[in-house]
Amino acid sequence: MSFRTIVIKERAKLDLKLNYLVCRNDKEVKVYIPEISQLILESTGISLTCALISELVKNNVKIVFCDQKHNPESEILPYYGNYQTAKRLRDQIAWPLEAKANAWSEIIKNKIYQQAKLLKELKFTKECEMLEKYYNQVMLNDSTNREGHSAKVYFNALFGMDFSRREGEKFNAALNYGYAIILSCFNREIVKSGYLTQLGIWHKNEFNDFNLASDFMEPFRILIDRIVVNLNEEEDFRSQILEIFNIQVKIKGKSYYLEKAISVYCKSLFDRLNNNDNGEILFYEM
Repeated sequence: MSFRTIVIKERAKLDLKLNYLVCRNDKEVKVYIPEISQLILESTGISLTCALISELVKNNVKIVFCDQKHNPESEILPYYGNYQTAKRLRDQIAWPLEAKANAWSEIIKNKIYQQAKLLKELKFTKECEMLEKYYNQVMLNDSTNREGHSAKVYFNALFGMDFSRREGEKFNAALNYGYAIILSCFNREIVKSGYLTQLGIWHKNEFNDFNLASDFMEPFRILIDRIVVNLNEEEDFRSQILEIFNIQVKIKGKSYYLEKAISVYCKSLFDRLNNNDNGEILFYEM
């Protein structure tokens, strides 16, 4: 079972030897590939062999490449993530509009619920009450954009009235890094399950290769927000955010680490969309 997140921060040479990832710089370190869940390459001075890449992909290891500012920029996903890929793509294309609209409405309601819960914990009572009101106003497909109204109240409470997701670097760099890591986790799960990341249930941007992951991940953004609002400014924010893989959340009373929770949640969404019924979407609780 894969469980390790490997982060390479400095110039290094990575290659394959007897089913081990071998990292060489000042010293040599070996990691057994079946134990690796994801590999994050933070330096543009890292080189790796095609043989290693091929073996990592075969083992469903997510490989994330970062840019010169150490922000996630791209990732490698296999062409075929599941033996039933052809069938599941047909299922995905056939998802009824009503099923997608209902699922999206529930996703947004849970996102607002998670946001309100965090505000309550941080003693933003007035703002929490506003989000609870918006939660009860969510309509089919969030046609009245309660998500947008909630986001404004939520981010202003957490980071100040002058905060904008489009401006400034103090918090946005950390948020963007964390959201990109979460997005990568969802991309991996979607491909592994045999579906296309490009075909979303609400996001439809023709320039976004990850529309479906962008849809599914919405409630999980709050896990990143929890970390960012409590960042220790004396430490590297990337290291603090990567601690998200060590936390546990609950689903139906059972504790799961992040990637397993994402797997359970995604499966419930796929079941719901494929069956076009009111099956329960298994959201997490802190």
